[in-house]
Amino acid sequence: MADTPDYSWPPMERRKAMGKPMKRLDGPAKSTGRAKYTSDLKPKDMLYAVYVHSPHAHARVTSVDTSDAEKSAGVKAVHVSAPAGTEVQWQGWEIAAVAATTEQAARVAAGRIRVEYEVLPHLVKDDDLSKATGRTKQGGEKVVGDPDETFKNAEVVSEGKYGIPIANHCCLEPHGAVIQWQGDKVYAWPSTQDVTTWATQLSPNIKVDATNIKVKMDYIGGGFGSKFGPDAWGEVAARLSQKAGGRPVKLFLEREAELMIAGNRPPAYGKIRLAGKKDGTITGWQSDTWSTGNMPLPYIIDQIPNMRIKHDTVSINSGPSRAWRAPNNQQLCYLTCSAVDDFAAKVAMDPIEVFKKAVEYAPKARVELYKYQLDKAAELADWKKQWKPRGAGSGTVKRGLGVAINAWGGAGHNSNCRTTINPDGSVLVEIGTQDLGTGTRTIITQVAAESLGLPMGRVKLVIGSNDLPPDAASGGSSTVGGVTVSTRRSSVNALAKLFEAAAPALSAQPADLEAVDGHIRVKGSPNKSITWEAACKKIGPGKISEMGSFNRRQPAPGMNDQGVGGVQIADVSVDTETGLVTINHYTAVQDCGLIVNPRLAESQIYGAIIMGISTALYEERFFDQQTGKYLNADMEFYKLAGIGDIGDIKVHLDIRPENDKRGVIGLGEPPAVAICAAIGNAVTNAIGIRVPHIPMTPSHVLDALEGRIA
Repeated sequence: MADTPDYSWPPMERRKAMGKPMKRLDGPAKSTGRAKYTSDLKPKDMLYAVYVHSPHAHARVTSVDTSDAEKSAGVKAVHVSAPAGTEVQWQGWEIAAVAATTEQAARVAAGRIRVEYEVLPHLVKDDDLSKATGRTKQGGEKVVGDPDETFKNAEVVSEGKYGIPIANHCCLEPHGAVIQWQGDKVYAWPSTQDVTTWATQLSPNIKVDATNIKVKMDYIGGGFGSKFGPDAWGEVAARLSQKAGGRPVKLFLEREAELMIAGNRPPAYGKIRLAGKKDGTITGWQSDTWSTGNMPLPYIIDQIPNMRIKHDTVSINSGPSRAWRAPNNQQLCYLTCSAVDDFAAKVAMDPIEVFKKAVEYAPKARVELYKYQLDKAAELADWKKQWKPRGAGSGTVKRGLGVAINAWGGAGHNSNCRTTINPDGSVLVEIGTQDLGTGTRTIITQVAAESLGLPMGRVKLVIGSNDLPPDAASGGSSTVGGVTVSTRRSSVNALAKLFEAAAPALSAQPADLEAVDGHIRVKGSPNKSITWEAACKKIGPGKISEMGSFNRRQPAPGMNDQGVGGVQIADVSVDTETGLVTINHYTAVQDCGLIVNPRLAESQIYGAIIMGISTALYEERFFDQQTGKYLNADMEFYKLAGIGDIGDIKVHLDIRPENDKRGVIGLGEPPAVAICAAIGNAVTNAIGIRVPHIPMTPSHVLDALEGRIA
């Protein structure tokens, strides 16, 4: 190509496929059941694997006897993953697995494996640091400015205790894989957020070259940050297949084990004091917090001039933590925004106005953004009319409004795409990414169609295999920013080659051509054109196949970007006799860069809010500290929100031109951040007292109302 193609996005007014609310391409397949998830697969001669799990929260394995299981009918392989001497750190820890010809046979055999333990002391509850003796690690103290003098001389000081507990991912499709190990080849069908490097992670564990591990996944039933690598069950399934002579083995966690060991969102608890002026200006921050991980406070408003921050980490025996849709942001947002809301109440001001002052301490690039979004969200939520000071309502059912803010990065990940144009006019786009249910298939197809001047139906897309051009893991809202750029570049590169082939037929230079509505035409002369099919016939006997890439270390200004903000407002009613919280309305204003598909963008925000309402009002794990048992590791008593629990959701995409020109930014995580804080503040506004810990269940609300929480 003589000149470097122009990869920039078309202006908003000229986009024909991008920017349009196209329906999901995989919608019909999913809604009719034709879409096959990994857990639906049943290859020929497949064996069923069942785990044996530890019943103890903390123990040491002293012996494992599999002899009876090996003799059990239908058993083809047994594998011990936690031999004698292994220290078990939580209930559900994987001890051994059995593969048999039927699921029932595998269960019977698993029940015949005899395991003995030395039970060790455990801690399964994390909300009381005084009971974690010997299990805490002090993180030191960070001091900025002069907090002591600031609090001493402050016009107003507010303080509160806040807590956001562990939450489960609750993927509807559990963690697992179907794996077949034949000779030096391994074929894997995992439920994963990382098709490209899944094999690379499994390779050293089973001593098979990553190039000999073939990975394929068409659909995934939820991941939310918990399904990147092969995990222990990936390796165990491979070992069982090898021991069974190469027969495929299906190993998926059952629901109880899924909630126990497949990962969880870490908790965060703490005491926070704010100092400030009567006009609502915050001048000092002091926090003493603890969690199972690091929690860098304050959230977003981290430029407060005077701060004292202390954080401890605590080790507990209640399952491993994993990334959970905007890792740590929900916790940090809840603690920070609850404290700001309490400060607003202390100075007797409208929280919106106090948050406007507080965001002066946010990164400079976002200060005006947050102020605009606070005003916009307040307008959409009818805040000026509906908001009243805390506890001002009458009657037993009280209404309240609460606000919170969010932030996220959303930079694109490394991505490679191949676009092929054939002489018959067909187009094939190949990229080794995965669609987590976010609409990635649709987005890639829209970008390719836009770039080639074709309808979306003319583009065939292939994803979900590590034989394709490598992509990266779908995490951190990074997918859309990566795949859109690589797809755009590969499509534009392929089109440039087509222009070279078609130019002589139009007596024009390749640089003077454009692709519009299924035609190749001379710019400025729409009548001087040939059809797409006619142009493709000029390719000759071969085909055009061009690559396009994005490397996050090499920024693509205007094509993608990172760093977004949002504001959310919850409008709730609280029955003070029953403690029941009802969502009336929920408003979300979100900055999101260039929107490829507004329908899918709104869908991401709807899904995030629904997920957040579930954690804010319902999701609660119950452990018995005496026995260490997880008491509600099921979908009956670990309650999730239903359709009747959600209320009315209003979404406003902040797609002003100044945001659009930044390029594509990931949207999966930021709208999932602020829900717990906004709902917590709304409940507090309604009843006039802080319910310090979520979820805002009736029992927790009544405890707060009746003074049973200090």
